[in-house]
Amino acid sequence: MEDINKLVEVLKNYEQEHRDLDEILIQLQEKNTVDFLQIQRLKKRKLILKDKILEIQNKLEPDSIA
Repeated sequence: MEDINKLVEVLKNYEQEHRDLDEILIQLQEKNTVDFLQIQRLKKRKLILKDKILEIQNKLEPDSIA
């Protein structure tokens, strides 16, 4: 049970970071920032977080084949 609580906490942190990155990217794009390298790094981090979120969600709620 303790492992599940840890996974849920990590999942919440990843989801929050993912939302934060989304907001940062929106702000950078609205300002027409030309730092494409920074934007690319943020998008890459966001994709990595998405993969980690899906991995944890699958551990918490595995698909059951009936």
